[in-house]
Amino acid sequence: MAEALRRLDSRDDCRVTEVSRLYRTPPWGKTDQADFYNCCAAVETLLDPQALLFACLEIERDMKRVRIERWGPRTIDIDILTYEAIALHTEHLTIPHPRMTERAFVLMPLADFAGDMTVSQRSVADWLAQADGAGIAVANENRAWWRG
Repeated sequence: MAEALRRLDSRDDCRVTEVSRLYRTPPWGKTDQADFYNCCAAVETLLDPQALLFACLEIERDMKRVRIERWGPRTIDIDILTYEAIALHTEHLTIPHPRMTERAFVLMPLADFAGDMTVSQRSVADWLAQADGAGIAVANENRAWWRG
């Protein structure tokens, strides 16, 4: 994840402005695998949402991401959760992310820097208060963990 954030930040058209703490999360969906690590980042970009998605997919490919099974193990998974106040639904991208309000492993790191952000008429902090965060633990308190 640190490498993915550094690659995104090194682009001329993107700048990482906030990064959450690093979280260790029990596997979700497909549970017979190792724990996942999760974080959220805020990015300022000159790219439109679709171009940002393609930039993220390129980073995933460069890091050898292979899509074999849904919710299965992976080297990296970059999702666009929100993009300003835009609501968007295309074949490849839905903003806000359609399941983000159900997932504590998304909401917990996002709340580190955007707890008051509104998603689907409620704040991230409100969504987090009703999410099941069982087993999620902070793996690194230092929010500069990604800088290496």
